Amino acid sequence: MSKPSQQKTTKDQNGVSVIQTQAHTSGLQQVPQLVPVSPGGGGKAMAPSKSKKFADKESDEYRQRRERNNLAVKKSRMRSKQKAQDTQARVNELKEENERLESKIKLLSKELSVLKDLFLEHAHNLADNVQPQSNDGSKTGQNNNSNSNTGQ
Repeated sequence: MSKPSQQKTTKDQNGVSVIQTQAHTSGLQQVPQLVPVSPGGGGKAMAPSKSKKFADKESDEYRQRRERNNLAVKKSRMRSKQKAQDTQARVNELKEENERLESKIKLLSKELSVLKDLFLEHAHNLADNVQPQSNDGSKTGQNNNSNSNTGQ
């Protein structure tokens, strides 16, 4: 019969747990397992192969990733800058339009004031031309007689 295997767990420098088992015929066998670096389980565990890829800054893949990332960041910053410039241009346009509208309001207000004055002056002149009615009715009687005479 086979001898039961024995297990021994150790951690390497990357925080990866390595279980070593002793089989009956072979020597120690290493089986890597992902274990978070912090004991509380917070943080993401990375496979050893991925940590090696990022650590090798001389690799073509790393340089390509950095180049793509740099281009993406540059593009994002350019879009952000363009958006800010467009917004500022729109603000300037709206300020100019606001100034034009305010000057138009002033002009129309002056015109309204002049027209009101003309209207009031005209209304005042009309009121002065109307003859007041007297108590004896002589003026109204003359007007009525002249009207009745013309009607005959």
